[in-house]
Amino acid sequence: MNFRDFKLHPQLLEGLDAMGFEKPTPIQEKAIPIILENKNLIACAQTGTGKTAAFILPVLHKLLQHKNKGVNTLVLAPTRELAMQIDQQIEGFSYFTNATSIAVYGGGDGQTFVTQQRALRSGADIVIATPGRLISFLGSKKVDLSSLEHLIMDEADRMLDMGFYDDIMKIISKLPKKRQNLLFSATMPPNIRKLAKNIMDGYEEVSIAISKPAEGIVQQAYMAYDNQKDQLLGGILKNNDFKSIIIFASTKEKVKNLSRRLKNSGEEVRQFHSDLDQKEREKLMQKFKAKQVRILVGTDILSRGIDVEGIDLVVNYDVPPDPEDYVHRIGRTARAESTGTAITFVNDNDIKRFKEIEKLIEKEVPKISLPEKLGKGPDYHSSNRRTSSGRGRGRSNKPGNRRKGNYRGKNNDRNSSGRNKRSSQRNKRS
Repeated sequence: MNFRDFKLHPQLLEGLDAMGFEKPTPIQEKAIPIILENKNLIACAQTGTGKTAAFILPVLHKLLQHKNKGVNTLVLAPTRELAMQIDQQIEGFSYFTNATSIAVYGGGDGQTFVTQQRALRSGADIVIATPGRLISFLGSKKVDLSSLEHLIMDEADRMLDMGFYDDIMKIISKLPKKRQNLLFSATMPPNIRKLAKNIMDGYEEVSIAISKPAEGIVQQAYMAYDNQKDQLLGGILKNNDFKSIIIFASTKEKVKNLSRRLKNSGEEVRQFHSDLDQKEREKLMQKFKAKQVRILVGTDILSRGIDVEGIDLVVNYDVPPDPEDYVHRIGRTARAESTGTAITFVNDNDIKRFKEIEKLIEKEVPKISLPEKLGKGPDYHSSNRRTSSGRGRGRSNKPGNRRKGNYRGKNNDRNSSGRNKRSSQRNKRS
């Protein structure tokens, strides 16, 4: 199947040809026909599966057929990074059309606010907004959404996790009742279905490869106490085969401290977290995409909504608290059918958590032995684990019959199929 089989508008197909788009991804193949038929939709697809094109292409097709005055489509996104990314993709898809779009998000300067306000007043065809920022405009009565035909919620599960339910319902109360509703989510917890029932009457449902890491990702884990992690990481970073690296830590305080220690050891690193203002984050991502920054240390704010190809290595300095977050983190590498390596450091307190991850992905991640100079790490299969304050954390233990440590991440193991399972909480500390 190719995009011409959808019978999209010729101008849209011209843009797709110019961008090198030929065959649709599974989520595009299933979702686009449903959206073209003006049906409501809940689509479950994780980051990196092409879901933005799945909802934007049919909307642009409709706009080319009949363009009304005012805002035609509202896309709600959980973060400004994702809102900006969607806006950039719309610009690419709509290059040969007259469709207009604007990303509306907080954190910018006064000029950004004025630009967003002007675009909303003039009636951009597609508005991509974070809930909080849009609420502020709706409160000041600076935006008219009476002509809206499509409401799209991207990464709806993340928005609910971040506490946006009330904002979403407030926004929906301002929209025309007659509209098409499209809800895209990486997971399908009960609160997503509850939201769907509250905002739409009947819907089609599509689910694509939930919680399955890309086949091109080489997954590895090191059993390491906290006081072994920095030296272990230093050895891994010396591998010059890794040209582009993201390191995930659990909190922004850990990101700052780890970045400082890496800089002190001679590494050129930059940190990415919610304390950076919008301009700093945009400039940093531009440099990272341009390969001017080799190592980026960040919180889970980096695990979604950041589309960067060519990332060779993802390191989980801390095991993520939610198994789904693991999938999103390591999904930053091996994008666009490329390959990449994902390494996780598992301390004695995180063994149970990492076992939940392996249960989710239905795969035991290979455990690579520590380099001999670091001593022994925690025993993954021991039920009698020491606490993080326990004695003898890798100080003088002999290596025994372990195979030697591998800094280079060249294990050829690949992932098998995954399944959809979600734990009850997500880490909100970004």
